[in-house]
Amino acid sequence: MQSRILAAAFMVGVLVSGAAWADDDCVAPAGKWQSREVLRQQIQRRGWTVQRIKVDDGCYEVRGTDRLGNKFKAKYAPDSLRIRELEIDFTRGGEASDYLDHAWKGK
Repeated sequence: MQSRILAAAFMVGVLVSGAAWADDDCVAPAGKWQSREVLRQQIQRRGWTVQRIKVDDGCYEVRGTDRLGNKFKAKYAPDSLRIRELEIDFTRGGEASDYLDHAWKGK
């Protein structure tokens, strides 16, 4: 079960972020960053609850819960507010495909 959760979280991270394997850091200049409040609103529109937003390796790191109550940890590019990494603990149901943007689902 644990390996299934880890595999699903890994796939979501790879599919959603499109981030390069070799570079985990965000490199946007501070003048191009969007505010934490804009990021918080974006996440809340998805039905997720934000518990904390902090800066880590030049990225916004967010911890919270999704609409099912699953805990998540995500890294966002501070300029585009696109997800670079996403880890979800699927203890309350759901599956990795639930977290892909509609563009990825072909809609």
